[in-house]
Amino acid sequence: MDDEAFVEHVAGRLGGLPYVQAVTLGGSRAEGIQRPDSDWDFSLYYRGPFDPQTLRDIGWPGEVAEIGGWSKGVFNGGAWLAVHGRRTDVHYRDLDVVEREIAAAQEGRFTIEPLMFHLAGLPSYLVLAELSVKQVLRGELPTPSYPAALRKHAAKVWWGRADITFGYARSYYAAQGRLTQCVGLVAQAVSYAAHAVLAARGEWITNEKTLLTRAGLRQIDEFIAAVQPDPDGLRDLVDRSHTLCLAALDKAH
Repeated sequence: MDDEAFVEHVAGRLGGLPYVQAVTLGGSRAEGIQRPDSDWDFSLYYRGPFDPQTLRDIGWPGEVAEIGGWSKGVFNGGAWLAVHGRRTDVHYRDLDVVEREIAAAQEGRFTIEPLMFHLAGLPSYLVLAELSVKQVLRGELPTPSYPAALRKHAAKVWWGRADITFGYARSYYAAQGRLTQCVGLVAQAVSYAAHAVLAARGEWITNEKTLLTRAGLRQIDEFIAAVQPDPDGLRDLVDRSHTLCLAALDKAH
């Protein structure tokens, strides 16, 4: 089947599951920036006791997590599937949680959840960011704007994490010439800083894949590639990276 028929087919099956009130297409395909090998990202928005077994019963091959299988927060589960030969991700989104996070963001409140494969962790306002780029295939969903209170508070929180991480990397790992730990913390600190830059601009981001590019911090790759594995070289890496991030944040405000 062609792409249009595929999307309609998946949306129909997901939208027909018990307690599911809306289905969206997200990711690069929703934004029109996909590559030929990009997977397909769908989200099902449910209210009530959604049971992942009903998704499993459709019969698409792959792995289907239970509620809470990925995290105990907003990113609470989903599935990695092969649907008619196409790599397809399905994310669970609890509408009660979404509404709670929309209200929290209006007051500038959010949490940061640890999640595998994410250097900086996952901000709970991700669910708002997803709604900003979604293509609604079934049901109705809001499109939140970026709250002014969230811009101010999120930028401060993310930069606070970045600044202290740079400081720790310099004082401990750089001073001891511990290359791997120092570079790892620099990468994490720059990711925190990138979130701070985008928050200060009031720009949503849905994952870390384009985070550094969007924040104008891609030059960090050159810094890391050229680092000298000794205390002076590592301190220089930390200092240059910190300066780069601070300049980007000052420009964003």
